[in-house]
Amino acid sequence: MANQQEQTSRQNPDQTVPVSVEPRSQDSDRPLNHNLPDFLLSVRLKYVKLGYHYLISKAIYLLLVPLLGISSAHLSALTARDLAQLWNQLRFNLITVVLCSTLMVFLVTLYFMTLPRKVYLVDFACYKPDESACHKPDPARICTHETFMERSELTNVFTKENLAFQQRILERSGLGQRTYVPEAVLQVPPNRCMAEARAEAEAIMFGAVDQLLAKTGVKAKDIGILVVNCSVFNPTPSLSAMIVNHYKLRGNVLSYNIGGMGCSAGLISIDLAKQLLQVNRNFYALVVSLESITLNWYFGNDRSMLVSNCLFRMGGAAILLSNRSSDRRRSKYQLIHTVRTHKGADDKSYNCVFQREDDKKIIGMSLSKDLMAVAGEALKTNITTLGPLVLPMSEQLLFFATLVAKKVFKMKSRPYIPDFKLAFEHFCIHAGGRAVLDEVQKNLELIDWHLEPSQMTLYRFGNTSSSSLWYELAYSEAKGRIRKGDRTWQIGFGSGFKCNSVVWRALRTIDPVKEKNPWMDEIHEFPVHVPKAVSIGSTMK
Repeated sequence: MANQQEQTSRQNPDQTVPVSVEPRSQDSDRPLNHNLPDFLLSVRLKYVKLGYHYLISKAIYLLLVPLLGISSAHLSALTARDLAQLWNQLRFNLITVVLCSTLMVFLVTLYFMTLPRKVYLVDFACYKPDESACHKPDPARICTHETFMERSELTNVFTKENLAFQQRILERSGLGQRTYVPEAVLQVPPNRCMAEARAEAEAIMFGAVDQLLAKTGVKAKDIGILVVNCSVFNPTPSLSAMIVNHYKLRGNVLSYNIGGMGCSAGLISIDLAKQLLQVNRNFYALVVSLESITLNWYFGNDRSMLVSNCLFRMGGAAILLSNRSSDRRRSKYQLIHTVRTHKGADDKSYNCVFQREDDKKIIGMSLSKDLMAVAGEALKTNITTLGPLVLPMSEQLLFFATLVAKKVFKMKSRPYIPDFKLAFEHFCIHAGGRAVLDEVQKNLELIDWHLEPSQMTLYRFGNTSSSSLWYELAYSEAKGRIRKGDRTWQIGFGSGFKCNSVVWRALRTIDPVKEKNPWMDEIHEFPVHVPKAVSIGSTMK
């Protein structure tokens, strides 16, 4: 019955009401601008050219396919008499035979040596706080709206005006009543110390990795590459060293710890692991994405820094990649494309998400009023580069024709924005906030069914930073939506400012009955209707 309902919802997706988060500027009560720039207004030609450069560089390996086909067809047409004549000509010309044979062996060897290695996603796991035998979440970490406001008031730090400001943000955030926050933050008074921050990181990392190793059957000693990303918590020894020590990884493991790269760091880690797998044969790569809240919860009254308290929650994910051909049969996905965009050369982009001290020397993460505009520009650049790699030829021709009409013939036509629904079956958009999701949906002309994994992840788990994309993919798997051959587009945004894309192709149909992920014991409750605003003190349904 559940599968039947899911198929029905895929054809006729439920309508959800957009929810806008309305943080205000520091100096006034004026709402910040939440509209992404209209993608139809401008498309930079250099990013289109960059996309086609990527396409040509990857397609050059395919040029040998038609040549081999033509050669095979020609050889199949030769008769026995033709072959005998060819042999008579060659046996008296040994030099020609040797040169041709050497050239053929060289070209074949060069082709296979330069061919990019295929990268497979064997499996992944998302962290969920320990549950009891009755499958109820750990109450010590659950942060309802009422709990959030109560503990914020009990700190005696925030002014009445800023408590009201946080309440308005929370009411329109799209977060539900069962998100998770570290115990140290919920205590009265909060116990913000290095030991608690380490305990939080260990719980997330080890919880996700334990589950991943159990699902895949891979031994810790078999892992040759380790990439860990956490933006604002970077202790010494590093988080990657904590994993090496805990699981006793081998001494020659290639270990990397990525910090300060924001919510898009998870996809950066995937791209780094991919590059490393290209130069190391028969390797497993473990990628761990998380964010730490304990030391980075803001206890001040700068409104630009209070928004993160309302949105960010506890979470993390572990992903196992492989370049072993023998792992293809059991892997879930194949990595097809990674496209990274960095707008840090622009001062406005660089400063829009900035960790700094307020006027009372309290450290927090400041969000600029230009954030939505900056994110829109980065997304536009990224998808313009990605388009030639993934869009069908019909969409590329329409896009190219309108672009030529405007750039060459100076016609006042608006650029054609391709339909990315023709390139992807599933979309995992970073659940940074409801306003971001609504604007991306509008600009890419996605239906509610496409945004459901992102919206439900934001509702159930909040903004878990770089790991949110994996909760979204897990949601699609739990719903039984992933079919063999389906393409999934993961889009991440992060400080700097960065926008990154990763494209996966499903190697098999995912059976939700056999899956173990954080959604499975409650997936029947979703999707839920998320109202535009909810009064704190009532129960969201």
